[in-house]
Amino acid sequence: MSEDSFINKSPGHAPLKNVVAMMALVRKVQARGPHLPNIVVMHGPSGYGKSFASVYAQNKTRAIRVEVGDSWTRKTFLKSILRELGVNEPKGTIPDMAERAIELLGDDFSRPLMIDEADKLADKGFLELLREVAERSQVPVVLIGEEALPSKLARVERVHNRILDWAPAQPCDLDDVRHLARLYVPKLTLSDPLIDRVRMQSDGRARRVVTNLDAIAHWARNHGQTEIGIEYDGGFQTGRPPAPRPGSAIGRAA
Repeated sequence: MSEDSFINKSPGHAPLKNVVAMMALVRKVQARGPHLPNIVVMHGPSGYGKSFASVYAQNKTRAIRVEVGDSWTRKTFLKSILRELGVNEPKGTIPDMAERAIELLGDDFSRPLMIDEADKLADKGFLELLREVAERSQVPVVLIGEEALPSKLARVERVHNRILDWAPAQPCDLDDVRHLARLYVPKLTLSDPLIDRVRMQSDGRARRVVTNLDAIAHWARNHGQTEIGIEYDGGFQTGRPPAPRPGSAIGRAA
């Protein structure tokens, strides 16, 4: 059975195209030859569902997954990996913890290491530390980040030339929006024109699609409807900031 058909039959998960693409990326790096690089990258704008896809892949592959925080240091990064590997209270110097992480990751060469918000590793200058962990452990490494992640990786040649493949995340299409509607508002029937409006108003961003579907669900409850079409007039979350209100007191002298 193909990965795509397996995902389509999995209860509780929308078979979004980025989920399928993430699984294909992970399977590719798991099945690579011993002479090939062990790092792959999924990149794309915020809200495209990359993190959703990575959590799905984590659950299917028993991956170690960390999400890099703004305040993290090298030590925080290594501690997070070690905790995911079962070390309750990671201690030691940065070299000590890196060595321990490499050792534990190497216990299962097929188990991926997934790093979400990988842009922050580049911004903080941690890419050489990542390269050391990836190269010495030889586990599949999946980096997930924003659209600029490839250009950030290109600045560090020793990391960039170890990338096996790149997967650009795609905006939601009509099928993706339908799948999300079945997952998040299963009791509602939405017309195709409304599905298309949700897609366009959400700019193809999965996170925003879910927000707009929730707004439609509230509207449906208030209007006692389960089948909704062009009569929906509840508005959409587009991501554009609200226009200034007439007569706003902001900026006026006291």
